[in-house]
Amino acid sequence: MNPYIGNESQLYGIEEHRLSGGRGDGMRLLEVNNGKGLELTVSLDRAADISRLRFQGINMSYFSPCGYVAPAYYDSVGSNWLNSFTAGFLTTCGLQAVGTPCVDEGEELPLHGSIGNTPAGHSYWTREEGCLVIKAVVEDEVIFGRKLRLNRELRISLEENSFVITDTIENTGARKEPIEILYHMNMGYPLLDEDSEVVIPAESIVPRDGHAAGDIENCLKMEKPQAGYVERCYYHKFKDADGRASIYQPKLGCGLEIAFDAEKLDGFVEWKMMGIRDYVLGLECGNCYPDGRDIMRKTGMLKFLEPGGKAEYQVKVNIFQR
Repeated sequence: MNPYIGNESQLYGIEEHRLSGGRGDGMRLLEVNNGKGLELTVSLDRAADISRLRFQGINMSYFSPCGYVAPAYYDSVGSNWLNSFTAGFLTTCGLQAVGTPCVDEGEELPLHGSIGNTPAGHSYWTREEGCLVIKAVVEDEVIFGRKLRLNRELRISLEENSFVITDTIENTGARKEPIEILYHMNMGYPLLDEDSEVVIPAESIVPRDGHAAGDIENCLKMEKPQAGYVERCYYHKFKDADGRASIYQPKLGCGLEIAFDAEKLDGFVEWKMMGIRDYVLGLECGNCYPDGRDIMRKTGMLKFLEPGGKAEYQVKVNIFQR
């Protein structure tokens, strides 16, 4: 033990808090500090997603106008998912659906699925050599239907400003199930503004629609907030498994890089939204595109898990300075 301190929380640690008041009343939050300048807030009642990310006191992520919203307020009809889209640094989309609401083989599917509005039924944290570790189990299971379980581990380094998300999705049912997951990672001001430098070293870029195609040459160029801005999405395809995307803010001298296996997470999306107060850049790796599960089935991109099967996905986030 360090003889200069009474408690290790003087240097680093995790504290659990509960929100009071508003639509987030009662939500459990883990406030994480690695002692090197990295701070993150883990929302246990929202799939152990990351609602806030800060570095040396600087906000790195986007926090939407609706703020914290408890799962009790989740509305699965159509696109009403947006009414509880806190965004934060990470909102997990899936597991039964990602993207556009649709009907797939007779099943009506909402925008981005329900996992991001599902509380962790079991969670704990511990300290291991050189890192803080948070583990959570989120069950996406219903009678007469899908039985999928998300086992999430967040490993936060105490030696550098980075953390790793490792998710194991398990099919606990007796039938073959489709699985979709999208790591909806949302960059926000002041990391994000018109001077931000975005790098996505992909082999090819495909605009999601005609509106995005009309401005594809500026897809990596950020702009000032604009009234009436219509979102633009671009699908970046990597040459091999080395998937990466970064954003750097020269005025702050710091940036953030996301690294992932682009063969497992083969559906990377850049979501560019330069609206007033709706000002966010999504750097989103997933195992599908957000076009609806029916479209993914038709294109052959939809993934499946056999009964008892497991799929593991991992994303590393690194904060860097120049």
